This record gives sequence, C-alpha cells and structure tokens, in this order.
Amino acid sequence: MSQIVVNPPNRWRLETPGAEGWPRTARPDAARKYFMVSADCHANEPVDLWLKRMDKKYHDRLPRVVTDKDGVQWRVTEGHRPDRLRITAMEGEDAVRNKSGADAAGRIADHDNDGIDVELMFPNKGLAMWATPDAAFAQAQCRAWNEWAWEMFAAHQDRIVIAGAIATGDLEGSIAEVQRLAKLGFRCLTLPCKPIWGSHDVNHVNYNLPHFDPLWAAIQDADLPITFHISTGRDPRASRGNGGAVINYVSHSLSPTIEPVANLCASGVLERFPGLRFATIEAGVGWIPWLLVAMDEAYKKHHFWVRPKLQGLPSDYFRAHGFASFQEDQPGLDLAESNNLASNFMWANDYPHHEGTWPHSAEAIERTMGGLSDETRAKILGLNAARFLKLEVPARYRM
Repeated sequence: MSQIVVNPPNRWRLETPGAEGWPRTARPDAARKYFMVSADCHANEPVDLWLKRMDKKYHDRLPRVVTDKDGVQWRVTEGHRPDRLRITAMEGEDAVRNKSGADAAGRIADHDNDGIDVELMFPNKGLAMWATPDAAFAQAQCRAWNEWAWEMFAAHQDRIVIAGAIATGDLEGSIAEVQRLAKLGFRCLTLPCKPIWGSHDVNHVNYNLPHFDPLWAAIQDADLPITFHISTGRDPRASRGNGGAVINYVSHSLSPTIEPVANLCASGVLERFPGLRFATIEAGVGWIPWLLVAMDEAYKKHHFWVRPKLQGLPSDYFRAHGFASFQEDQPGLDLAESNNLASNFMWANDYPHHEGTWPHSAEAIERTMGGLSDETRAKILGLNAARFLKLEVPARYRM
C-alpha cells in the first residue's frame, strides 16, 4: 500500500482512535488478527465481456456509449434512462480504485495488504445485467458473467467466493442456472431486489408469492445462500437535477433493498423453506432494527388483514435466516448488540469501490467498532460471513 498516494481528499481515511485495549486487531500484520471476510467486493470486468460471450442477436441491446450531435457522450442501458458521462480526472488512490481488481493475483495481493482473508465478489459493470424487462435477455447476460467469473476466479475459491448471478424474472431459466452453478461448485448466488425489472407494478410477481416456490426449493436443495445487492431491480438513477446524486443513492439505490427482506420474512417463504439464508448487500445496517420493529408492528396491529398467519414474528425469521452487509455504519453498529443482531451483520470493504474502506480498512474498523465487544467484532468482521457462506475458519483464528 506504500505505493498508493493518499491524495488530500482521502486523508481523512487515515484517521483512527487506534485499537488500544482490543484483544485482537484488524491490522494485516498483527500476530492476533481477526478472521476477516469482506462480504461485498466487486469484479472489474472487461468492457467487451458480454459482446464476446453472447449471441449476436443481443449485441445491439447491450449497454453502450453513444455520442450525440453536440459531442456529448451518453451511457445507454436498456432499462435505465440515458446517463450522461462526465469525465472526472482522478488522482492518487481514487485513480487506483478505478483500475484495481481485474485479475485474481492483483485482488489477492490487495486483500493481503488490507487484512482480508476471504472476499465475496459481485458483478461491477454487471450490475446492469438485470436492467431490462426481457427476462431471457437478463438471464443470458447473467450466464455470460457467471461463465467469465468462473473461468477467471474458480481456482481461487479459498480467497474469492463468486456470487453467481440469477435473473429471477425467468423462473425456469433461474432454476436451471442454479442447478448448473451448484454442479460447477459456486458457493453463493445473487438475485435482483425485484424479480421483474422496473417501478412498482402490482401485476408483477414478487418473492412473497408461491410462484417462486420451485426456485426456493432448488436453492435450498443446492444449499446456496442468496444475496440482494443494491441498485438491482429498478433504475437507481431515477432523480436528476439538484441533489440528484444523493437522492439517487439513498432513495433509489439503497432503500429498495428493504423490499426483498419484507417479502421473505412476512410471507411464509421461510417457513416452507427453512434451509434458506439470505443477505442484503451494501445497503448498510442501521435500518435493520427499524425494519424489524416495523414489520412486527404491522403483523400485530394489522392482524385482521395479515395472511398467512406465521408461527413467529417477521423479525424472528430475519434473525434466523437473514444477514446484512455494510462498510461504515456507526448507527447500525451502535444498535447491533442491543437489538440482538450481532450475529446478522457482516462487514465489507467494498473493494475496489469509492464507497468502501479499501485500502484503509483497519482505520475504518477502529473508527466505528470501538464500542463493540471483542466477540461481536469477531462475528461482524468475519465469523458471520463464514457461517453465511459455510466457510471453514482457519485453525489459527480458532485459538
């Protein structure tokens, strides 16, 4: 990391109160280091991945950059509104982030320097694969990504766990892809937050409906955990103009991740398929205690409308089956132990994204986790993710 120039806008990332009094540390060179799993990292796919791997009939529908008559460049994706490209010059570690993560060796070296023992890797450019109302097209893109990711990283599954992408709008295709990925050896799946792309439509099937029971059965049989990553299911760039960047991130990227959690916890899915385990990814955790209380309140106070009647409360199903990842979320961490959620939260460095903590994860952890017990820190930094992904924790961390 000494080769990375920490430019002035990023120097705040070096601030830390230290870890005095901690029995263990997040520092990568420490003798007593926590077992650390980054529950959210991203690939750095080649721009021509889908062009090279998909049938020519899809080529003119793939995401692309077009230049208008005024010389302005626009990123065009089938299910998104056109997005104007603004070329921003980046320096120091901001520039490094844009170029990192393209190959296994580079990723592993970066993780070693950041204290990461295992990463869970999601698409990057591929987060746009679900941005189409054509479920067959989305599934074809997901399959191409899965094949590329397996070829590139399968030999390193002890360090890089690949989240296999599934386009759930195509039910039969999803079941076939789950079974194919399980046979290959994938250890995790990622599903869009909403199975049918686009804004809310009561006529769209959603994860609460028995329509998806054959898929849940296939996933349970494969014993693969499922994840819901932000910015999937609908266009996260729904706002424009003043404050648009903030509005889009909070209202249209992060908050829609609530929907699949409520769908699973309130509908009886987890009673019918008790082997399922799921996680929200990159949406933070501060909202989880509020959501659990809100779901329980609705279940109890609207009992005359609620169907089906559950054996427990919606919050019980989250605590038994659910997980949630974050990067830096002080309010959420402050609520973890008091709300009995220390076993449900998973930390991530979001490598190599700017929203993440790489390459200064230890400092970020020291800034935000000082109020937690050592046992809770160990769970959140790696042991919860190990349980979610069914990873074997190395013997040196079990001492």
